[in-house]
Amino acid sequence: MRKSPDLMMSETMNFFEAVKSRRSVRIFDQTEPFDHDLVGKALEAAILSPNSSNLQLYQFIRVPESSALKDPLAELCMRQKAATTARELILVVTRRDLWKSRAAANYEYIKSATQNQSEKKKKQALSYYGNLIPKLYTKFPGWGWIKKVIAFVVGLKRPMVREVGETEVRISVHKSAALAAMTFMLGMKAVGYDTCPMEGFDSKRVKKLLKLSSGSEICMIIGCGKGLPEGIYGERFRVDSNLLIQEV
Repeated sequence: MRKSPDLMMSETMNFFEAVKSRRSVRIFDQTEPFDHDLVGKALEAAILSPNSSNLQLYQFIRVPESSALKDPLAELCMRQKAATTARELILVVTRRDLWKSRAAANYEYIKSATQNQSEKKKKQALSYYGNLIPKLYTKFPGWGWIKKVIAFVVGLKRPMVREVGETEVRISVHKSAALAAMTFMLGMKAVGYDTCPMEGFDSKRVKKLLKLSSGSEICMIIGCGKGLPEGIYGERFRVDSNLLIQEV
């Protein structure tokens, strides 16, 4: 059933209100009841975010205030108030090391999918996950430089993706994780809660504390809760939009 224009406008306005009212809040209310189920709802929305090649190479790790790890984790976030007062901490963790299983899952899904696709399109998609993704994500000494040379040579004759080295692949994985993190923070604002993404933490000790795999990397840690007015340290500042938005 099609939505009415008024309902569609209402939903659009709600989205923009959530965007405008979202702030990085650094002090959370310790007394007001906190609904951890709504955190789960926002996380379910976050995993619908766009991501590179649909590989979904990230995980969200929840550390609620009831966890014995919450206070030690806050300590490793340099005791930032956004961590010590958070009602729940969310780790956004990249999992480049899971590319084989994620690629295999996509491959099997495409094989069994019943969408109205031509055989040619289906073969192209299967080749993408069965052939191209392994070439892009496989790691062994020197392979990153070989990929960059191949991209350079091919690029002499036709348009070619140049970001194929190990650093670029790592950046791509973190970009996907960051997209999901932003969706999560907007989802939290939409249900009336506040967040604060943090980069100031001891990543090595955090990995050890939470027993994360050696191939994982922490993209950010997000404090969640009902923000207090004093948790917003000042008026929002942005440079003029003309410096950020250009038309050519």
